[in-house]
Amino acid sequence: MPQNSSESGRLGPRKFHIHLVSDASGSTLLGISRAVLAQFAGIEPHQKFWPLVRTDRQLERVISKIIEKPGPVIFTLISDNMRNRLIEVCEDLEVPYIPVLAPIINSLSAYLGLPAAGVPGLQHTMDKEYFKRVEAMEFAIRYDDGRTYEGLKKARVILVGVSRTSKTPTSVYLARSGVRTANMPLVPGIDVPEEYLTLKKPLYVGLTASPAHLRALRHNRISTGENHSAIIDENRYIGEEEIKEEVRNARRLFAKYNWPVIDVTRRSIEETAAEILSLLQSLQEKRKKEGRAQNGGD
Repeated sequence: MPQNSSESGRLGPRKFHIHLVSDASGSTLLGISRAVLAQFAGIEPHQKFWPLVRTDRQLERVISKIIEKPGPVIFTLISDNMRNRLIEVCEDLEVPYIPVLAPIINSLSAYLGLPAAGVPGLQHTMDKEYFKRVEAMEFAIRYDDGRTYEGLKKARVILVGVSRTSKTPTSVYLARSGVRTANMPLVPGIDVPEEYLTLKKPLYVGLTASPAHLRALRHNRISTGENHSAIIDENRYIGEEEIKEEVRNARRLFAKYNWPVIDVTRRSIEETAAEILSLLQSLQEKRKKEGRAQNGGD
């Protein structure tokens, strides 16, 4: 695959077009693109996103745009014919192309001894998992920010933290993976009933952040007027010493119940959610092992 460069012996272009082509929603490509481009400083990519490309006609329209503004092409196309056609164009244009799913599908196909179905968007079909994600999303909305405690025992994950520790977006992100997630705010002067801090089934996770980070986020919240009516004492809400005390009290609570703690100061929502999913998996494996031991198994 040829590499573009502005002149022989010089560095490649800093401003460039990058095309993301998918026969499904393209969410995989968007995540990959964001993660990869973040590794390069000083670049100015102009991202062109082409989702739901499922017919030859649709592909040809996208190809005309790629020819008009050439640049690297990252794609997830299940159809061999469409994939080969796009590769042919990229090679003619001498731009890099990356078929993201092909190596994974080919490797799994070889391992399983089975051919891939070759149907785009199968991960989004309305099967049992789809409805599980929908139900988890509804759950996250219902139990957002401690709105209600009734039925909380059905949660698989409960996030606990002071204001601006990314509880809500993390809950929603986990719900997209089908995980029923609730979140409870720790508000000075308002105690959470003990019974909802000691439920047996959910995984409790304490979310925290540096006081300076929280103070900056809260200042921004006030300046934009977001949920301003919900803030009872503005001075306390953004007070430096008050925030430090909130963080200390939260950590004491997390330690009291021996909950895992995640500092979200320098973490993206995706990174926080990934760690929670790993914690959840470990908990489930531990419970299965304990269950086998109780039943006399190995």
